[in-house]
Amino acid sequence: MPFNHNDHYHPLLLDLLPPGPGLALDVGCGTGRFARRLAATGMAVEAIDVSAAMVEAAAGLGSPGPGEIVYRQADVTTDALPEAHYDYISCLASLHHLPFETLAKLRRALVPGGVLVVLALARPSTLPDWVRAIAAVPVNALARLVVYAGERLNGGAEDGPKAPVVDDYPTLAEVRREAARLLPGSTVRVLFFWRTLITYREHGEGDPTGG
Repeated sequence: MPFNHNDHYHPLLLDLLPPGPGLALDVGCGTGRFARRLAATGMAVEAIDVSAAMVEAAAGLGSPGPGEIVYRQADVTTDALPEAHYDYISCLASLHHLPFETLAKLRRALVPGGVLVVLALARPSTLPDWVRAIAAVPVNALARLVVYAGERLNGGAEDGPKAPVVDDYPTLAEVRREAARLLPGSTVRVLFFWRTLITYREHGEGDPTGG
């Protein structure tokens, strides 16, 4: 894709990092683009993906530093996660591959004050949702053209392993409902280029609502 919608929102996700370098978990890391962005801030990163080809490709690119990245093949739905362990957990364009209950598992893996960010794909549910989705079409076409032209001028983009594509997305109403149920106190923000951002900050057992 000449214009990657997930990459476009990396700066927004990095703005949500908690203070300090800390430890991050990147779920569904793909070829490691966001993991490398996290490492560049000084975070130590554990980057996981179910695809061995993706993990191999990402590991081959190393880390830009100063933070280190450990890549491993893992399935977050079945593999154990340590509880109260991570300062920051990211899950980019992976939620529609996972059961919603995975959000609760990710929440339990956060330290008090830790942040979970989920960049999700979802189908519009309301009229404002549809208006936003339709308005993005011409802007997206222009952005794709600009990025494509830049890639051609620089010799073209490199080929690599492709992430699995699933076109069966939950609705925004489902995302809002499940986020409220599984991540009490979370916020759900509909973004312009067909992405939805769920943000949750863990307040520890002293505040069971998470609010």
